[in-house]
Amino acid sequence: MPRLELNPSFTDPDAFYAALTETHREHSEEEIERINARLILLLANHIGDQQVLEEALAIAGRAEASTAEAAAR
Repeated sequence: MPRLELNPSFTDPDAFYAALTETHREHSEEEIERINARLILLLANHIGDQQVLEEALAIAGRAEASTAEAAAR
């Protein structure tokens, strides 16, 4: 069964972050949300494996819950 790869595999994480922030530059919050949604769908399609995608969703959801809990303290 494939598993979500959690070890860093970026060849240049700074370059990706720069490209991502540049893509968002000069867009409204609504446009940024649409860009991010399209990016998520493109990458999910590339991954393609439902179990891997569900694992990613579960991890992302836990991270958001942890952030919200910490902010409430």
